[in-house]
Amino acid sequence: MLAKKQLISFYLPAILAVFLTVGMIFFPKEAFEASLSGLAIWWNIVFPALLPFFVFSQLLIGLGVVHFLGVLLEPIMRPLFNVPGAGSFVLAMGLASGYPIGAVLTTQLREQNLCSKVEAERLLSFTNTADPLFMFGAVAVGMLHAPHTGMIIAIAHYASSLTLGIIMRFYRNKAEGKQNKKIQRSIKPGILRRALEALAHARQKDSRPFGKMLGEAIIQSVNTLLLVGGFIMLFSVILTMMDLSGIITLIATPVSRLLGLLGMDPSFSPSLIRGIFELDLGCQMTGTLKGVALGEKLVIVSAIIAWSGLSVLAQVASIVSSTDISVAPYVFARMIHAVLAGIYTFLLLGPLRINQVAENVTQHAFLQTIPRGNIPYWYGRTVFMGGRFIFILLALTIISLFIYYLEKIKTKRSDKLRFRRF
Repeated sequence: MLAKKQLISFYLPAILAVFLTVGMIFFPKEAFEASLSGLAIWWNIVFPALLPFFVFSQLLIGLGVVHFLGVLLEPIMRPLFNVPGAGSFVLAMGLASGYPIGAVLTTQLREQNLCSKVEAERLLSFTNTADPLFMFGAVAVGMLHAPHTGMIIAIAHYASSLTLGIIMRFYRNKAEGKQNKKIQRSIKPGILRRALEALAHARQKDSRPFGKMLGEAIIQSVNTLLLVGGFIMLFSVILTMMDLSGIITLIATPVSRLLGLLGMDPSFSPSLIRGIFELDLGCQMTGTLKGVALGEKLVIVSAIIAWSGLSVLAQVASIVSSTDISVAPYVFARMIHAVLAGIYTFLLLGPLRINQVAENVTQHAFLQTIPRGNIPYWYGRTVFMGGRFIFILLALTIISLFIYYLEKIKTKRSDKLRFRRF
């Protein structure tokens, strides 16, 4: 057991580092071009697209808005996902903005003790999702050249993500059973007043001037995005080295046999292997395959996007490393998400026949735009994502208040019945 642990912890990383270094020595031009390719994706698309949301989210936490939402949305988040109401902010931002903002915000909630270790692991498992513009624009339009498929991919992705959240609510449920009962018993009437009090208390506790808060939010956001950019470049080089050394071809044979047993086209194996490491490259290669049914491509692409790739997993592991959050439940959740997304896509294409509906639905013009590194796209993306974030939060708030006041009416009725009996 100890030898196996040493192999994984000590020897395997060292072997991989040596392999990468030797590969870069033998193929310096290819390694440089791969690094530049990763840098271009990060600088032109990822950095300008995510920076406003990173800064905005940290300001909302510092200003106490997340604490306000934590009280206001507890009635819906606790029964559904067994996480505190503050998780609604992570859910809305994650669904709107994509990887890896769900991990960043979950880490911040844990650092501020707004959720427990187990709750953070539950929350992380289903809120770190792909953004809609990547699925609609980059994948459906740019890679598959079939704009209507964006709706199928997005529905399968988000439906499987929410299903995963409901499944993960039972993760270590017994260990936190007593704590959850205490939380439920502490709920008092006057939800809006308590939410405002939570906001004021959080702001008093923080006490930083707005200018200092803004400066620190920008510095921390840029540092996080530099980390993300480094991982994108690193995995771009790793995949290139694996391709040049023939490792991908070697792995492709058993993967092809497995796909054949599952009734899938064996030609998907190279794209699936790339998707295990990096979702963009996996989806891109899937889109270029010839003589393969579009439906099968959608199933593979949905699974790759849900898995998110080792590149995103490494980003998440690095981001949560400053806390006690374990990455193991997240990795396990990604596997379940990939399976669920593939199944949901198959159902949407088969029994539900949403493909025919999607072809006739008029989509938002911005959803048919391939990601570009220019100011109009950055501005349009920020406005579009911001609108989706506000819409999700408003929808959750309305449902949460409806549940709260419904429970309040039921409680009053039960109290009256008890009073009459006495």
